[in-house]
Amino acid sequence: MADEVIVEYTPDRVMVVTLNRPRTRNAITAAVSDLVAAAVDEFEDRGDLDVMVVTGAGGTFCAGMDLRAFAAGEHAFHPRRGFAGITGLPPRKPVIAAVEGYALAGGFEIVLASDLVIAATDAIFGLPETKHGLVAAAGGLLRLPRRIPESVALELALTGDPLTASRAQQLGLVNHLAEPGRALDEALTLARRIAANEPRAVAVSKEVITRFAPLPIEEAYARQEPVVAPVLASENAREGARAFAERRPPAWRDR
Repeated sequence: MADEVIVEYTPDRVMVVTLNRPRTRNAITAAVSDLVAAAVDEFEDRGDLDVMVVTGAGGTFCAGMDLRAFAAGEHAFHPRRGFAGITGLPPRKPVIAAVEGYALAGGFEIVLASDLVIAATDAIFGLPETKHGLVAAAGGLLRLPRRIPESVALELALTGDPLTASRAQQLGLVNHLAEPGRALDEALTLARRIAANEPRAVAVSKEVITRFAPLPIEEAYARQEPVVAPVLASENAREGARAFAERRPPAWRDR
């Protein structure tokens, strides 16, 4: 079963996690959730990894929960990190979804748990749970209206109808479109741009945007202060300023 999730590492401090059940369109089982959760834990713990890219094998991203396993009584929720080992507790460092083909139901919820999205032009997203008597309970109904207008999120959730990649980009859900077969390559290019930056500044920037930005501005400022202050006082902050003044690439410490 370890082959059902492939974990790879690039020289650019990027972890690539590939869902590898192409015969089932990479449907999620309990075993897959455990394997992804283990990869996310490793990503969090390792100081030499700055960005995670999640993708799927066989020309598609993920069709969601394995319904045959669900019908047999299996639940694909990791006890700590939730469905697919990531939707309940995403990592504090950035995650990019590289989407080819279908990202449906729980597959779409993995996308929504990611921070940035690269999608092939022919990719299809959707929350078809209501068509099957289910509810998108792995964060889809909570995250989707934070990423696109509420009225559009409601239409997608209530009808279960699909969303094209071009429309998703128009709505701001997809960052960049790629030619079919090129989503992972484009995601790795974006990941390298992020990984070149100071890692703690990147992680804190994600935290401020995702956790504090939705709060009232006065509370947001108060909440961000103890998180931001150590970064601004760090040696790497001074190195970044020196490098800018000297017109050279920064040499980050403790990487």
